Amino acid sequence: MSYYKNRTLTFKNSYVSDGYTVAGPKENDGRLRGCFDLSLSSDMFGEKTFEKAERRMFEHAISSAIAKANLTIDHIDAVFGGDLLNQIVSCSFAMRNIHTGFFGLYNACATFVESLILGSGMLNNGLENVLCVSGSHFSTAERQYRYPLELGVLRSPVTQWTATGVGCTVLTSSPELKCPRITHATVGRVVDYGVMDTNNMGAAMAPAAVDTLVTFLHDTESKSTDYDLIATGDLGKLGGDIFVDLLQRQGIDIRGRHIDCGAYLYFDSQQTYQGGSGAACSALVFNSMILNDINKGKYNKVLLIGTGALMSPTTSFQGETIPAIAHLVEIDRR
Repeated sequence: MSYYKNRTLTFKNSYVSDGYTVAGPKENDGRLRGCFDLSLSSDMFGEKTFEKAERRMFEHAISSAIAKANLTIDHIDAVFGGDLLNQIVSCSFAMRNIHTGFFGLYNACATFVESLILGSGMLNNGLENVLCVSGSHFSTAERQYRYPLELGVLRSPVTQWTATGVGCTVLTSSPELKCPRITHATVGRVVDYGVMDTNNMGAAMAPAAVDTLVTFLHDTESKSTDYDLIATGDLGKLGGDIFVDLLQRQGIDIRGRHIDCGAYLYFDSQQTYQGGSGAACSALVFNSMILNDINKGKYNKVLLIGTGALMSPTTSFQGETIPAIAHLVEIDRR
């Protein structure tokens, strides 16, 4: 695989102050039951439509993350965030009630890690506190990207289940809090290996994840064994296996230290086939289990790789292949 330089950034003043999660009923019935800050009993969240429910999840996650970090909205310099719906309307509409700067982002399921990179960059250029938020909703994504739920279309064995939820991270430039620090980031590039099956997003995204991780290890002169955990966003079970296999072919063995957030989110008995996906996937797992384990000292150095399939129904109907991207951040507890 070719190496492309000048993609890895170094941050000095980006600290993970806190995280907050809102999870749907199916997500709370999975492996992380009890780890979320708010677990919904209904994915309608008291609203009349799924789209309004998704918007309300963003509103709640943003305001609650600020309160959990013992801040007020006046302390927040900017919000970086997005979702899966056209024109990122869930996050954008939620920001109508959050009166601070807003950077609307879309990199599909890689949006959360993209927000961490851009937020960290702004903290290293004068801002003091920023929010990084990403989310999705199974029912809104299904009818935008696939079929109306009422049709009851059979799912392919290689499909993934779009996670319902929102994860929000508070980043600060203040080192006094002794929080985990985002030390490096590698910006992903668009990679397309010719996969055309829109159900098999893991296969489309795995090469992008490999490209980004190999670039990061080269740029930082580090080894995979330097890290306690390497977490990919939502390659799913099959995509995660492809990712590990492609790395092994390059002499990089991450077995025993790799998890995929999508594959980890649900039990096999929940019939999500390859596991979870969606802009909520890595945001939920990072802001609950991973961040808690870092703060407890279980992990000292972690790599989080957000993966995204950059396709739309229009491109798929026109017979296009699926381009993908992967962004990476390094989190160091020390």
